[in-house]
Amino acid sequence: MTLCDTLAPDQRPRERMLRHGACALTTAELLALMLGTGTKGQHALALAQNLLDHFGGVRPLLAAGIDDLRGIHGLGDAKICQLIAILALARRALEEELRRECTLRVPEQVKAYCAALLGHEPIEYCIALFLDNQYRLIRSEEISRGTLTHTSIYPREVVKAGLANHAASIILAHNHPSGLAEPSAADLHLTRQLKHSLAVVDIALIDHLIVAANKVVSLAELGHI
Repeated sequence: MTLCDTLAPDQRPRERMLRHGACALTTAELLALMLGTGTKGQHALALAQNLLDHFGGVRPLLAAGIDDLRGIHGLGDAKICQLIAILALARRALEEELRRECTLRVPEQVKAYCAALLGHEPIEYCIALFLDNQYRLIRSEEISRGTLTHTSIYPREVVKAGLANHAASIILAHNHPSGLAEPSAADLHLTRQLKHSLAVVDIALIDHLIVAANKVVSLAELGHI
């Protein structure tokens, strides 16, 4: 079933986007445009809304794994790849900006990048952003992964990775799957320990970010670095 079968021309997402722009469309309509087609007895807009309802929003939908998506009626491999590609492109767009710009001038983009990488994860991950002497992103790298409530981060591994990437400075980020973005005593202890260990090899710890869903807390902004 197609949208042409059920909606008048002035109500179809494609025509509305061309006339009014993307901001005029709902999330379901934008998703329907990406999906292109629906299934037998269900047009693309209905499929899009069902997906958003099933996963609880666009963020958890785009963060879903291949196996989770394969269990949904109406999603074949082509549509699954399209959904996964959306988040991958968003991450790369943010990464491109950080490679060009001094990260100290675009802190909100750094936070958005870390939220895109970690905000949806069901277990704790820790990543490091390695920066050159102009504070531009060289690359980001996973440092560790753990459980629902804990991941082990070893300063020596961060130092080793920093040297291997010829980093002048580092931004550390890890997520709290609980949704609570407040730093724990262990987070503060690790930050102090890591700052000291990196200083020994002349690498600066610029920030330690804690990601909880779409909220990101900077320990530097809180005065802990």
